[in-house]
Amino acid sequence: MSITPFTDNISEYLKSDDVIDYNNETITQIADSLYQNAESEIEYIKAAYEFVRDKVPHSADINEDIITCSASEVLKAGHGICFAKSHLLAALLRCKSIPTGFCYQKLILDDETAPVLIYHGLNGVYIKECNKWIRLDARGNKEGVNAQFSIDEEQLAFPVRAEKGEEDGFVVYHNPDKKILEKLRNNKTRTELWDDLPTELEYNS
Repeated sequence: MSITPFTDNISEYLKSDDVIDYNNETITQIADSLYQNAESEIEYIKAAYEFVRDKVPHSADINEDIITCSASEVLKAGHGICFAKSHLLAALLRCKSIPTGFCYQKLILDDETAPVLIYHGLNGVYIKECNKWIRLDARGNKEGVNAQFSIDEEQLAFPVRAEKGEEDGFVVYHNPDKKILEKLRNNKTRTELWDDLPTELEYNS
């Protein structure tokens, strides 16, 4: 396993835009609070990760039908699906100059009720102290899902089962994938989105 950045221009992993909108006042306040209570950059990364994982529920887990996309939308609504939560974690980390990007896995939605391959979003984070990229999945834990912060032994939300056609993604992209953003913006509700989940990445086109 080799986690690699899509571009060597590290500044691309620090920028703010309309999706990773870390200049939003609420995001800045949360980042400042978590940062002040952390004794090191790694502790801050862990705290930000656990905040998004544990304090911001996955929309499906709480049966919310509103779709969120940008980091500020996730905070305002108080929930998001995997892609949206990865946008919030990126915003909290970039706000404190920690290079953060986006990784994607292709997974079966549900073995029993929806055996279709769709994309799942998580983050790639650069750990300066260790001079390495790691992946973190802030999807949110539940029964059967136990993602944890780890620098050495990766513990993500879902195992990738190659025998079932699932695919892992070790590239850290500097921008959220355009096709995924289109899905989040073009569907009015999560119910609609669940019938139109992303099966392709713009990055792979």
